[in-house]
Amino acid sequence: MKKKDVPQDDEGLMEGKFEDLCYATDENGKYVQVFSTGWGPKNAAIKQAWEGINERMAHAQRQVIEGKLSPIGYLMEKNIMSIPLLAQYVGLPKRKVKKHLIPAQFEKLDPSILGKYAEAFDISVVELCDTEKMKLEK
Repeated sequence: MKKKDVPQDDEGLMEGKFEDLCYATDENGKYVQVFSTGWGPKNAAIKQAWEGINERMAHAQRQVIEGKLSPIGYLMEKNIMSIPLLAQYVGLPKRKVKKHLIPAQFEKLDPSILGKYAEAFDISVVELCDTEKMKLEK
């Protein structure tokens, strides 16, 4: 691809914070680095992925508000984490993390375990346990 043909389809997905590094040929046929602000098909795929993430977050948020899921479930979706990944972050077996997704089990957690979860999500223990604040988040 020639330098002048590198796509610049900026749709504001990354709010101007990121550009892709591409390689293209200049007028002398030498490879040079060129930054691209986006490419239509890639932008469409990114939008679709974020729509899915936002839907899963909203579903998890409703479940927490209804008392069907602990705040850990919502925060996992918000931070795009899976049970195995979160288990690694908090140093617990996957089965225990899964158990902690149950509201009744979450309420029984020791403060030290809550601290591990809070650290993994980069929030305070108070924020981790504050389901009222979750009702206001959109």
